[in-house]
Amino acid sequence: MSSDSTASGATSGTARRGRLGPNLTLFLLASVLVSFLASSFAPTPLYPTYQADWHFSPITTTVVFGVYAVGVLGSLLTFGKLSDHLGRRPVLLGAIVVQMAALIIFILANGVPALLAARIVQGLAAGAAIGAIGAAMLDVNRARGTLANSIAPGIGTGTGALLSASLVQFLPAPTRLVYIVLLVILLVQTVGVVLMPETVTPMRGALRSLRPEISLPRTARGSVLAVAPVLFAGWSLASFFGALGPALVRVLGPTSIVFGGVAVFVFAMISSGTVLVLRNAPARTVLLTGIVALVLGMIITMFAVNGHSVAAFFVGIALGGVGFGGTFQGSIKSVMPLVEAHERASVLSLLYIVCYVGLGLPAVIAGYLVVHGGGLPRTADEFTLAVIALAVIALLGLRGTLRRPAT
Repeated sequence: MSSDSTASGATSGTARRGRLGPNLTLFLLASVLVSFLASSFAPTPLYPTYQADWHFSPITTTVVFGVYAVGVLGSLLTFGKLSDHLGRRPVLLGAIVVQMAALIIFILANGVPALLAARIVQGLAAGAAIGAIGAAMLDVNRARGTLANSIAPGIGTGTGALLSASLVQFLPAPTRLVYIVLLVILLVQTVGVVLMPETVTPMRGALRSLRPEISLPRTARGSVLAVAPVLFAGWSLASFFGALGPALVRVLGPTSIVFGGVAVFVFAMISSGTVLVLRNAPARTVLLTGIVALVLGMIITMFAVNGHSVAAFFVGIALGGVGFGGTFQGSIKSVMPLVEAHERASVLSLLYIVCYVGLGLPAVIAGYLVVHGGGLPRTADEFTLAVIALAVIALLGLRGTLRRPAT
């Protein structure tokens, strides 16, 4: 009997004792992942509001955005394997409680220190939850769990930004309502997690699992070095649109907060759609598609900003979404088949380090350049050129990799 069949059978047996069945469990886990990512991007449309109320610079905006990546990184490296030892449910319940605490801090926030604290707490919660949810979905059904792991983050990111922007634009209490809505959703999902079957047998070594272990096997070194620049580029693009996208949309013309949320929504949803469409394509096809889309998207975005064209800007964002989804999925598919089963967690952690450094560091640099450089449009041009350069470097480094047959 396969491991998937065993997991499904165990889940079904637990469901007969009053717990959720495998289909509901998988849907619940995907919905919780969506909620966590929605919560992480809910502040994005609010940054201009916070900036106007508390009079801080774009540098502060990008730092508030970037510290989330620090929290996620630290949590992933520390708590990433904890659910293997304590079980998926306890770790997930703990992460939900921490996420609720972050939302409460947002609701009560009265200045930048509270925003920073909320973002760090959010990052810690998300890092712990991502590992537990991802593993639990694979436990329930490997094929469907893998697909859900791939598309749920984009759905969460996009819906969080759009929901936040819509609530801010059309309903009262703009800096509190979205967090209250997300808090209620998480409370409901907590009940579902309590009813969810445990998919692994707890084992010893929980404290030892908290020690970060990163290694790069010789078999994967070339591929990791080749994909690292484009991984960094793709995630830095996500950070730029997430931190400064709403402000950039306002520079182009539209003053409605909803347009800023729509920009993030388009980017995130198209990235998820790209993963879905290309899920069965060879790794080199996915990676090349992502790199080409990333470069084209950046070129169109640069012309859109200089020409003050909102329509072209959204075309560039859409292509950027294809680039982000393609480069991320293609990088994973290029590297992971080259490592042994016992090496996967460590190598994946290393790839996520590249991703989240790309998410946090460039956003802060962009904020500095907006204030001390040539302003937002010029910073967007410089950022565009940097992303294109990284994509070209990755393409040159991948020449040898792309000649080899796909795994």
